[in-house]
Amino acid sequence: MKVHFISIGGSAMHNLAIALKLKGYNVTGSDDKIFEPSSSRLQKYGLMPDKFGWDKSRISNNIDFIILGMHAKIDNPELLEAQKKNIKIYSYPEFIYESSKEKTRIVISGSHGKTSITSIILHVLKKCEIEVDYLVGAQLSGFETMVNLTDQNEFIVIEGDEYLSSAIDDRPKFHVYQPNIALISGVSWDHINVFPSEQVYYIQFKKFVETITDGGVLIYNELDKNVKEIVDSTQKSIKKLAYSYPKYNIEDGKTFLNTDEGKLPIEIFGKHNLSNLSGAKLVCQMIGIQEQNFNESLMSFKGADKRLEPILNLSDRIIFKDFAHSPSKVAATTDAIKHQFSDRKLIAVLELHTYSSLNKKFIVQYKNSLKKADLKVLFYDPDVISQKKLDNLDAEFLKLAFNENDLQIFTDGNELKEFLFKQDYRNTNLVFMSSGNFASIDLKELIEEIKIQ
Repeated sequence: MKVHFISIGGSAMHNLAIALKLKGYNVTGSDDKIFEPSSSRLQKYGLMPDKFGWDKSRISNNIDFIILGMHAKIDNPELLEAQKKNIKIYSYPEFIYESSKEKTRIVISGSHGKTSITSIILHVLKKCEIEVDYLVGAQLSGFETMVNLTDQNEFIVIEGDEYLSSAIDDRPKFHVYQPNIALISGVSWDHINVFPSEQVYYIQFKKFVETITDGGVLIYNELDKNVKEIVDSTQKSIKKLAYSYPKYNIEDGKTFLNTDEGKLPIEIFGKHNLSNLSGAKLVCQMIGIQEQNFNESLMSFKGADKRLEPILNLSDRIIFKDFAHSPSKVAATTDAIKHQFSDRKLIAVLELHTYSSLNKKFIVQYKNSLKKADLKVLFYDPDVISQKKLDNLDAEFLKLAFNENDLQIFTDGNELKEFLFKQDYRNTNLVFMSSGNFASIDLKELIEEIKIQ
């Protein structure tokens, strides 16, 4: 089978391309730009396009089907040529569903937490030597690719994104999968460019619940009022299982679960991660994992990539890198670090990078999200605002939106770097939160500077 990927460089797309090549497919792809780590991984498997850009001559009649990424626009020359030649076109969620129709589909959804929950599940299953198919959005230690498709595995675990499927398929991705088992971790408005109001956004999760197969299972976070409202409102004939926090305590900056076997030390921390852990545990139990095996496997889980990831860890200071960018994620991350290390100062650096986070209509959702930090720092790039054709921001508006009069605001990466170099890091934690590149700051250089203070 020959398959061509239009926009092969995306996080899920390049992993799916690699997975299909490993299955024996003849895979080609194209894109107008590809960043790390996608580029290195595509190079490794011989899938890097020979040149950037779109070329309709790539679309030949011997292609069996196309997989279309969200980055490709509706007027993409390769897409138009494929339509002209009547070649079958899938979005990647459509292809994942078609590949798993005979399997038990487990879909992990939520505005926040879905990557972490999916990662915990996959880590535990690997430790327990249970083979499953999967699709997850972040790189996970011990896994070569983040998409695995087989003919024989009974289960597939899918991270269910609510963003749209492709330029010619405006369904949210998680509406496509029709799960037998679904999980909703939390719901808070995001992707304002696609869902212009909270109500429109919440409706997508209500529709998601309706896609669960009859007699299926919905696992949900009962601590989230929006989730609980969505679950309570459904008339779908499904089983509902609620989760919250496990029993735990914190000693000297270390989190311990209180289990029947005694206190269990774990590497992850924060109430949001502990809630994620409870959701993952229920999913694993549905697959057949016993509680003791789950707990033992969990001890070696260090977290998903860029989720409270320590990039410097000394006796009196830690630097974290975190993917947090939406209001709920920013609040959860800063709260977690301050709660875990209550005796340390916390410096929180947030980069506004996405369309939603730079939109004046949406920024007010960040109110009090940095409240637990002792020093609150905000960075945004005016060029990005211009590229996204958004209104300019000003300091007074941002301070009011965040409800922080002492918010330190930077629009120049070098000025931000100099500011951070001048801080005293004794008995202090620092966290960088962004879905972008952290203001182009050389984090290795910063780490070396903080090491010697």
